[in-house]
Amino acid sequence: MNRTIKTLIVDDERLNREELIYLLNNFPSIEIVGQANSGEACIMEAMKKKPDLIFLDVEMPEMDGMETAAALKELKNSPLIVFATAYPQFAVQAFRYEAIDYLLKPYDEKQLEQTIARIEKTLSYVVEKEQDVANKLGIENEEGVIYVDPTEILYFQSVDKQVKIVTKSNVFFSKKTLKDLEKRLSTFRFFRIHKSYVINLHYVSKLTPWFNGAYNLQVFGRNESLPVSRNYVKSLREQLEL
Repeated sequence: MNRTIKTLIVDDERLNREELIYLLNNFPSIEIVGQANSGEACIMEAMKKKPDLIFLDVEMPEMDGMETAAALKELKNSPLIVFATAYPQFAVQAFRYEAIDYLLKPYDEKQLEQTIARIEKTLSYVVEKEQDVANKLGIENEEGVIYVDPTEILYFQSVDKQVKIVTKSNVFFSKKTLKDLEKRLSTFRFFRIHKSYVINLHYVSKLTPWFNGAYNLQVFGRNESLPVSRNYVKSLREQLEL
């Protein structure tokens, strides 16, 4: 992973917290962002620090680890949970709360190493998926939100207070404006050729003069011609290095 794993240590025994922190300091990927000595304090710290990971003691007075885990799952971005306890009989119950692992006290360094490796792998996958979604264009319709890879988009066309999004294999409609889409995709090679059209420069196949300084443009895989207003011709030719 390219970033550290923000970690919260929760145990009602101070010495247990200190021992685990000492062991976790051997892992560069782990960043200890806080401690808590009760379930209630854990939830408050989690809301404030937003950790990626919580090492959670099972046996605590008042609000035990299982109750705390149930409450943590209600948070918007719930952290991964590793239960820690001296009692192996809690293992089955722990995994009902979707814990990523279960550590027995006293801590075994080899087992802890395996746990951290599993956590790193899990969070790396999550980060990759988040980045993948972040790089895609979300289009909302009646069925929900569809995520489209911008590199698959041929052009946008403003039509009747909507924007038609033409991709290599499909056509979608968005309620966003062309201006909004241009801003959202500013890091990609999209270029406005007309007040109603924005094209992906990678897919320009033909540019031909039309009349009065305007041009027609064609994109790969489509038969229709798109209008290029004369106000955009010079900049378009520069973009295409003509």
